[in-house]
Amino acid sequence: MDMESFSAVHASDWQRLDELAGRRRLSGEEADELLRLYQRTSAHLSMVRSVAPESPLSATLSMRLSRARTRFTGARSNVAEDLVHFFVFALPAGFYRVRWLTVAVGAVFILIAVLAGIWAATTPGVIAATLGSESEIRQYVEQDFAAYYTENPAASFAGLVWTNNAWIALQAVAFGITGIWGPFVLYQNAMGVGTAGGVMAAYGELGQFFSLILPHGLMELTAVFIAVAAGLRIFWAWVAPGRRTRAASLAAEGRSLFTVALGLVIVLFLSGLVEGFVTGSSMPTWLRIGIGAALLAAYWAYTLILGGRAYRAGHRGDLSRRDTGDVLRTA
Repeated sequence: MDMESFSAVHASDWQRLDELAGRRRLSGEEADELLRLYQRTSAHLSMVRSVAPESPLSATLSMRLSRARTRFTGARSNVAEDLVHFFVFALPAGFYRVRWLTVAVGAVFILIAVLAGIWAATTPGVIAATLGSESEIRQYVEQDFAAYYTENPAASFAGLVWTNNAWIALQAVAFGITGIWGPFVLYQNAMGVGTAGGVMAAYGELGQFFSLILPHGLMELTAVFIAVAAGLRIFWAWVAPGRRTRAASLAAEGRSLFTVALGLVIVLFLSGLVEGFVTGSSMPTWLRIGIGAALLAAYWAYTLILGGRAYRAGHRGDLSRRDTGDVLRTA
């Protein structure tokens, strides 16, 4: 086959295909013409590939057909639209779905932490068994607890905290299907925070404890509550699937609540910035706690206002129908 002669004969069809594929609107006749030219050009491509599959003409026709196919099948949304949909609809709706369970998980955490703190502060031998000798305990209370937030450069400390906490949150969601991992993470963190508070209270430093925990902890711990709540929802999806099959229920909840997991990476990034640059800074205590409280308030405003609106509009944090595919109803 003479490629130059072949191109010369059919060039007008290919140019017309490009012209129609590039138009914003098509009439009925033009749409029919586009389909005819697409089929004709597909046949041309088959002929070219049978002779010279790696030729420049083959590549050119493939690109033309790809543009035409996008024109009559519809293009996917662009990145900007996907980001807007994620932050305005999917993510806030996902947060909104677990709002009450988040509050319940937080209440359980606070109860365990308070009981652990009272136990550590009032039970003889608990602090010594945890931290060692009297000199070691005083080293922890008077220096080490506060030094943890200042001994490393703020930027590297914030990055370390972020990656660690984001990993914990992702595990709480991913392993939530077990029904055990989330409560275990919650209990472990509550005991750690409560015991540290009990030690500081026993030596008259409870005020310093709260001044260093609250600035970042308000949002950081809330993120843990959200992760545990999302994990428990995934667990419950296969325990009680309702009218759906267990597989379908688990798939839908898993997709929706991993949206929450991705959102928590961003939330914990902001919390890590507060912990790295605010918690151990020389700012007044009221200002440091105020910054943490403002971040927490912003989260709940985002969840309740934007999330409530998205939820009432039918969003659940799941992927679009194009990405999830169709569901076959069975009896």
